[in-house]
Amino acid sequence: MKLLRIIVVAITFALYCSSCIHPNSKENLVKKYIYPHDGYISTGEIVNGNKYSLDLYNIEYYQQSNGLWTSQRVMMVFPKNCSGKVPAVVVPFYFPEAMIGIDPRTGESLPKYYGIEIMAKLAERGIASISAESYHLTYIKSDKDRDDFTRWEDAGQALLKDYPQWCGVGKLVYDTRLLVDMLEADPRIDRDKIGIAGHSLGGKMAFYTGCLDPRIKVILASDFGFLWEQTNWEKCWYWGDKLEILKEKGIDNTVVLSMSGGKPFFLIAGEADDERSYEAMLKAKGYEKYTQRLGFFNHASGHRPTAEALEKGLDFLEEYLRNP
Repeated sequence: MKLLRIIVVAITFALYCSSCIHPNSKENLVKKYIYPHDGYISTGEIVNGNKYSLDLYNIEYYQQSNGLWTSQRVMMVFPKNCSGKVPAVVVPFYFPEAMIGIDPRTGESLPKYYGIEIMAKLAERGIASISAESYHLTYIKSDKDRDDFTRWEDAGQALLKDYPQWCGVGKLVYDTRLLVDMLEADPRIDRDKIGIAGHSLGGKMAFYTGCLDPRIKVILASDFGFLWEQTNWEKCWYWGDKLEILKEKGIDNTVVLSMSGGKPFFLIAGEADDERSYEAMLKAKGYEKYTQRLGFFNHASGHRPTAEALEKGLDFLEEYLRNP
């Protein structure tokens, strides 16, 4: 049965990729590097974990296959006292508990992440959410501490060795799309009202997954560096040496945003992003008659969003999520 599931997943993904690629286009090159054409697939297996009840929301853990031999630890947050199907948001980040500001497994508060508890804030609005650990913790085994940043380099290099035509951004998108799969399959979720939101690294993951996955209706990203020069896109765990090829072909994130088809997108700027980011956003195709679908707020006070900036972004997200 497991072999049959793998074959079905592989065929489905191959058909999806082939239907998306158009010869001789910038979009084609982006998809070539992001989609795992070398046959990287997951079994689709999901194992239930522990559940926790907090004052405002319930938390559920899962282990989800994200490769033939690997899996990612998934955390879902459900608002309490909700009836019927609820809207949901994917909140990619390398440490899911950071997105609620507490580790429910230990009861430990996480002050390091105060101000970016996106999942907790969504629960207050009656919106479910899902997050998972990133591939620097799942792709290869390591004795290094989970907060050791060199794990990103190790995982990125290992991925490129195994799949030289792929890239780190592609793996991040692949794993994040698996979370969308979980939401779609959950009977408690309104599958027509799925959004995505992320900060920093999570903003990169949210932007690319949101632009390329048609199941996602609205995107919120915080200070991820829209322009190539605004952040470390050249690192092996992101685009690596593929970035120079994209630049030579005149490809930037305006092209990626155009691939969303005019999907509502809100950018919170603060340090990496600034007014130049918004100017580049306005050049994307699909928004000529719908500029209101491009939201932007620059708090200009550092990398972490202010409370005002995050609320503005969440207001935008909720508006388009509930009224797609």
